[in-house]
Amino acid sequence: MKTGLSKKQKVTELYFNENDAITEVYTHNTDLKKRLLAYAAKFPELCKQTDDDGQGGLRFEIAKERISIRLTAPYSQERRDAASKLAKKTNTFKNAR
Repeated sequence: MKTGLSKKQKVTELYFNENDAITEVYTHNTDLKKRLLAYAAKFPELCKQTDDDGQGGLRFEIAKERISIRLTAPYSQERRDAASKLAKKTNTFKNAR
């Protein structure tokens, strides 16, 4: 979708405070919009779309307890090498030819 916005302007923002039970999510990210729309359809009591800005951005209200931020440590070179070796050994795509 052409919006006239630069990639830098296509933001994702989460707003919440310690008092309220709702998190407000505003996003232009296509994958996140799809996930939130599907979640809102399945669980309307926990999540709802509240706005469409007409430029590709959607705003949602979602129960704060449903939001999680996961930080992951970077893989060590040893772990990346082991994962690469395993992937090459069990490559089903290559073995299907």
